[in-house]
Amino acid sequence: MSNLKIYNTMTQKKESFTPLHAGQVGMYVCGPTVYNLVHVGNFRGPIFFNFVRNYFEHLGFKVVYIYNYTDVDDKIINSANETKISPFELADKFVAEFEKDFKNVGLKPATVNPRVTTHIKEIIEMIERIVRHGAGYVVDGEVFCRIEKIKDYGKLSHKNIDELVAGSRVEIGEKKKNPLDFTLWKPAKAGEPFWDSPWGKGRPGWHIECSAMAKKYLGDTFDIHGGGIDLIFPHHENEIAQSESASDKPFARVWMHNNFINMGKEKMSKSLGNIFTARNFLEHYNGEVLKFLILSSHYRSPTDFSDSVINHSIGGLARIYSAMAQAEKWIAKSLNTGIKPDPKGEVLDLKNFGEKINGIWKSITIACEDDFNSPEVVAEIFNLVRAYNNLLKPGMKPNQELANSSQKLLSLIKEIGGLLGMFQHSPQEFLLQLDDLLLRDKKLKREEIQGRVQERWGARQNKDFKTSDQIRDELAKLGIEVRDSQEGTEWEVKK
Repeated sequence: MSNLKIYNTMTQKKESFTPLHAGQVGMYVCGPTVYNLVHVGNFRGPIFFNFVRNYFEHLGFKVVYIYNYTDVDDKIINSANETKISPFELADKFVAEFEKDFKNVGLKPATVNPRVTTHIKEIIEMIERIVRHGAGYVVDGEVFCRIEKIKDYGKLSHKNIDELVAGSRVEIGEKKKNPLDFTLWKPAKAGEPFWDSPWGKGRPGWHIECSAMAKKYLGDTFDIHGGGIDLIFPHHENEIAQSESASDKPFARVWMHNNFINMGKEKMSKSLGNIFTARNFLEHYNGEVLKFLILSSHYRSPTDFSDSVINHSIGGLARIYSAMAQAEKWIAKSLNTGIKPDPKGEVLDLKNFGEKINGIWKSITIACEDDFNSPEVVAEIFNLVRAYNNLLKPGMKPNQELANSSQKLLSLIKEIGGLLGMFQHSPQEFLLQLDDLLLRDKKLKREEIQGRVQERWGARQNKDFKTSDQIRDELAKLGIEVRDSQEGTEWEVKK
């Protein structure tokens, strides 16, 4: 039985999680407004909630994971007008671009990616219920949600509503009865997309869209609603208000919010102009680096985005993939000598490595069930790698226990990595990718480095150790590390 505890934004504490329906978890996570390429900060949610979904599936739950696209919005309309194309064409374009980035990051597709424009019927039906229940009113074709009719408005964001009202004002001629009332349906303006409704031609307000789509796929009440902390107020607060006034039932049972990625001391955002697009990052680095960077911090803590953080992530990945590559080599050597790894067989160093592999799933489970503590999961992988590396001694020859240990390391990293959505690449190929991107940053070419390494190997073969040492020192100044063995010389870019 799982002892999973999740920090609930609503109650501001960790709570034991029990799903609404046995064996199934329903999750709704707010997705992007598709008017431009997304920045790396927009991927913190998808990467983290991919981990959440994977862990639930690891526990044996069927997960219904809804991740929406907002494809009609003021930003989309304004951007479409600037580029002289239709808002629908612009939205289609950037849905496709986002899905390209999503695939390149290496995330599992959601169960459904609903789009606002294909759920207008459900949105109108929900607004009608809100009006019928007395929590909505119509003024000149615009429908508002009446805050004074909402029980416990502010319970998610823990904002003092009287203070919010006191700090606001209703301008003369404004349609709202209360400055905190918000739009459910807005009348059409010239040149904007619109749909027919009982209140005239128009389009949905932002908040109602997620409420209607969540209800369609998950019901009036469901397990987990996720998103960035910037959505707590007003978006998620208003989702609760309109959903619960429409159904008279609780909305999401647990609210999870990921923190920002910061560029310098400020959150990364288009409005601040300090963005690094996911597309640029993925073209320069890769999805594994982005996932490692994000999951190395707890989701409720801010994460810094800088060259040093990126380089630290590359170094961490290299340590783990290097151990995997060594394990693959020892398995291959063992097979060549007729030794077949036995996953259930005895391993080397039972006191250290043996205890580590026997206890690692307990440690991983504790980390995951403590509010999805991904940095602890990463730390446990590093501990496993450290214990394995301590097994490898100069002059070792293949043996059964080493083969078993190597197979165990590979299997465990891939299994644990599967929760994070990581460590599924070919180790040798991935390490080559890391070296190539670092060589590119240093403006070095692989063939030139390889030529110098071969020249050094030739000097060593001829016992010209002065030349050999000179080339080694030259390579070291370029950030190239060389390692000699009986089989030849290996090299990699220092990380």
